[in-house]
Amino acid sequence: MASLRALAPSLTRITIAAAVGAALHIGKGDSDIVDQTAVDFSRAVLNETEVDGEVICCEGPKDNAPAFSRREKVGTGNGPKVEFVVDPVDGTTATSKGRKDAISALACAPSGCFQVLPDDGYYFKVATDYQSKGKISLDMPIEEIVQTVASQKRLRLENFTVIILERERHNDILMRLRKMGVRIILIPDGDIAASVVTCIPSSGIDLLLGAGAGPEATIAATAVKCLGGTMQVKVWQDKKDDPNRLGRLKSEGVDVNRIYTQDELARGDQLVFAASGVTKGELLDGVRFVSEGALVNSICTRLPSGTFEKSETILRFKGHPVYKRLAIS
Repeated sequence: MASLRALAPSLTRITIAAAVGAALHIGKGDSDIVDQTAVDFSRAVLNETEVDGEVICCEGPKDNAPAFSRREKVGTGNGPKVEFVVDPVDGTTATSKGRKDAISALACAPSGCFQVLPDDGYYFKVATDYQSKGKISLDMPIEEIVQTVASQKRLRLENFTVIILERERHNDILMRLRKMGVRIILIPDGDIAASVVTCIPSSGIDLLLGAGAGPEATIAATAVKCLGGTMQVKVWQDKKDDPNRLGRLKSEGVDVNRIYTQDELARGDQLVFAASGVTKGELLDGVRFVSEGALVNSICTRLPSGTFEKSETILRFKGHPVYKRLAIS
């Protein structure tokens, strides 16, 4: 039976397919067709993959967007028994508007390894590299987290870079960060990619802060764990929340006061994270269409080895079982 290590290239093919499907509709203003084409293309490739798989969560249903069904059976049924958390397009709105930082991403592990926080409201997240592992906590003030990570990295605050989603809910955090004098990168969408880049030394990005959705947290935690970094996630409690939200989360088994780590969201040491760029961003370049096909940039990281791979795939559409309808006749 194939190992997850042996499957890793096949898993990247899934995110490549989603990225190509989404990229067909960059800037066209239709978020639903971005999601639908990404799901259709990735499903076609996933169902050719030699796994006995199940998609335990896919971002999208909360907003009635096209998505994999919860607990959808995928793969040929002949390979290892695995589960997926999939975000065919993290940055659907950004893609539909022709903006930066959209990717396709997935996490894969043997069945029973993932904990996915319900897609009900937001969760506060912090992510950074190995140097601050065991040194920070979401119980600390924002300022202390920043100062601790900067100290571990031996960076002056004016040379320290925080990445955060550009959202009204982050206005107070932004004010506090600016008062500290750190550099800030605001992104329109895509906190999976933003989490991952904090663990890549050459990115120049040191820390992710901010509130985002639950399913993305598990995908990001898988990548961060594979890269040796640290991630913490906690239920974001806002005065604008639905007053029944905490009750719903508790009924689904969420400890609303708990700080979840990468080791709790992605358990074990057999994990794979794969992602492909849709539009150009901090982590990956976007899809580029050429006369005979497309160029797609991807990454894949896995445990137990901690291997991190970057690739550029040249797709030729003519005769391809997924992309042949895109070929110029």
